[in-house]
Amino acid sequence: MQLKKRQSPTFQKIGAPLAAATCALLGQGTSNEVRAQELQPWDIDTSLLIYSEDNNRVQDISLNGLARKELREDSYLNLTLAIDTLTGASPSGAVPSTVVQTFTRPSGDGQYVIGAGQEPLDDTFQDTRTALSANWEWPVTRLALLSVGASLSDEFDYTHTGLNAKLARDFNNRNTTLSFGAALANDTVSPVGGSPVPLAAMLEVGNDANKRGDQSKDVVDFLVGVTQVINRHTLVQLNYSLSQSDGYLTDPYKILSVVDPVTGNPVPGPAGSGLYRYLYESRPETRDKQSLFGLVKRDFDGNVLEASYRYMTDDWGVDSHTFDVHYRWNFDGGKYFQPHVRFYQQTAADFYERVLFNGAPVPTFATADYRLGEFDGLTLGVKYGQETSSGEWSARVEWYTQTSTVDSTALVGSLNTLDLYPDMNALIAQFTYKFGGR
Repeated sequence: MQLKKRQSPTFQKIGAPLAAATCALLGQGTSNEVRAQELQPWDIDTSLLIYSEDNNRVQDISLNGLARKELREDSYLNLTLAIDTLTGASPSGAVPSTVVQTFTRPSGDGQYVIGAGQEPLDDTFQDTRTALSANWEWPVTRLALLSVGASLSDEFDYTHTGLNAKLARDFNNRNTTLSFGAALANDTVSPVGGSPVPLAAMLEVGNDANKRGDQSKDVVDFLVGVTQVINRHTLVQLNYSLSQSDGYLTDPYKILSVVDPVTGNPVPGPAGSGLYRYLYESRPETRDKQSLFGLVKRDFDGNVLEASYRYMTDDWGVDSHTFDVHYRWNFDGGKYFQPHVRFYQQTAADFYERVLFNGAPVPTFATADYRLGEFDGLTLGVKYGQETSSGEWSARVEWYTQTSTVDSTALVGSLNTLDLYPDMNALIAQFTYKFGGR
């Protein structure tokens, strides 16, 4: 859901660097000044992002573009286009073993082999996503701005359609803005080879008795927020959001290993399959998430500090804390330098299991997806930008590391000799160029 704030004289009271940064955050242009009746020309933002995980894991190349045009006075059309290409190897959820393991590919048409001690990765992970969105915003009264939009994205096995709307109203001589937003989405999941029956066993090549057809889910998002100018140099923002998902929330490509509770070794799978026993994951069909977000922007003699905190909790048992800090040094000639630090901490879902033990009752829900496990994430980065005669360009480089928490209950037998919770590192590079009517 994209929630944007209107132009407002509120920001005339803040230093120019802070105003520009704030407007960028809230999705608007610079402060509203007396101007000629001629409409602003197209404003174009473009970016190229490269994301690369270590050990030949996921690689993402993303092209993004935003076009903004004033259709009539204070009424804007925003168009976005994103194209993502993903390749590399993705963790399946299975654990490494002291023996060679063979897995059936998601398509059901082939197999891949993982050596002893190696993390099970499916190296056929590949997809291209194209996403489009359009948003129209216009003043409905002198102090209120309404925006409505639609989004569509498509990839090989996933289709998304969505609608969104937001109303923003200024108070207190435009020093206070209240925002209310909502978004609706319907997603269709068409997994390669079909969607697995939850907790069904992996079968041999050509046997699709454990698969079924396409699945879908609906997502409803709500947001309420307030933005307050404290003084000429400080602005604060507070948002509360609620997200409710209903439908197919399972990852069709994730599995769990079933191991002997004493030796830790994999156990035989279905008769005649030639495989060890692996079960496809199962997640609840509903998920409610709530989050509280707070942000402070402060101007220090032309330089801008931006610090934020987000708390998220859901009914799956996942709680997360996100601390994010940017500091932008502005220099002569429209140049700036901006370090960035972000820390993320997450608890595991109630049904997260690194392995399942043979002979124990099979739970209703279970996942070994590291994204639902307990972990800490740290991002360190820098960004450099410079204004040009036609706009602005910038480049940023960031390094991300993720460390999972060891669950000692899974460390039995041979599992004690293996790395069940490997760290993950990634490099992020982005180049942006903005030009047009800003």
